This record gives sequence, structure tokens and C-alpha cells, in this order.
Amino acid sequence: SSDLRYINSFIASISNTFETMCGLKVSVGKPSLQAGSDEQTDVSAIIGFSGDAVGSVAMCFRFDSASKIATVFAGVDITPEHEDFADALGELANMVAGGAKAKLGGLSVNISLPSVIIGERQRILASRNTPRLHIPCSTDSGSFRVEVGMEICKKQGAATPAATVGANA
Repeated sequence: SSDLRYINSFIASISNTFETMCGLKVSVGKPSLQAGSDEQTDVSAIIGFSGDAVGSVAMCFRFDSASKIATVFAGVDITPEHEDFADALGELANMVAGGAKAKLGGLSVNISLPSVIIGERQRILASRNTPRLHIPCSTDSGSFRVEVGMEICKKQGAATPAATVGANA
């Protein structure tokens, strides 16, 4: 079962990341478990979670929004053909995931490197075991959505082992 109580960590991180890194205010719509039937995705930047929470977060864009947002983020004109297009969007997803991870109070969570998938009209199919929450987001440079499917594996109140030297921060 997906842990919906952590959705606010993602919403706060989306707003914070886009405001600080892109100077964009994000208007966040009501999260839902149902994807809109008309939601189309051309670019997905996906980050996996492991450790006390397992799952993934995906930022999904149409090409036009992805280009405008990548351009604002990078400060140079970035089209889907640009060599830094995937890296810019992957880095934004990385920052959103990292910001959310920092707000997951007391859970030890590792995040993967971003995978960026580019191709017209993709569909991301959720596993039946973990529902995916769809968070619609809009900015002056275009809209996108964030899909979060996450399960908390650590039992509440379980003792956290002491950090070891060299452990991932």
C-alpha cells in the first residue's frame, strides 16, 4: 500500500526546487490516484528510491513544457535536440527527489541516478501493488505532473541502527 502521508514532502520539494532553481512559482493541483485520460507524456525523468522507502518518483512533461522549463533552469535555450536536454530534466527530478527525501523524517532512503525517457505519447503503467499518486503542476513556463509510488518498508518505532562511518548521507 502506498504511503500517502508523505505526499506533502514531495509537494513542498517541487515548489521549493522550481522556485529556487528556476525562479518559477508552481501551482500544485489536487493529487489523485487516477491519471487523467488525456494526460500525455513525451519526457519522463524517473528516480528510484531504496532503503526504508521503496518506489519511484517520475516527472512527466510534454515536449514544449520540458523545453521551456529546461531553458529557464539552464539559462540557455534548450530544445529536445540539445545535448543537455535530458541532463537538465534529470537534474531537476534529482533535486525534487532529494528535497523530498530530506523531509521523510527519520527514514534512511537512497535515491538512484535519474533515468530520462524521451518519446512521444508514453504511458507510465503503475504496478498494481503500489498505487501512484499523480500531482498536477503548472508554472508560467508550462505544466508537468509528478507521479509518486512509494512504500515505507521500515516499521514505525523500529530502532534505527547507528550511522556508520562512510555511510551515505
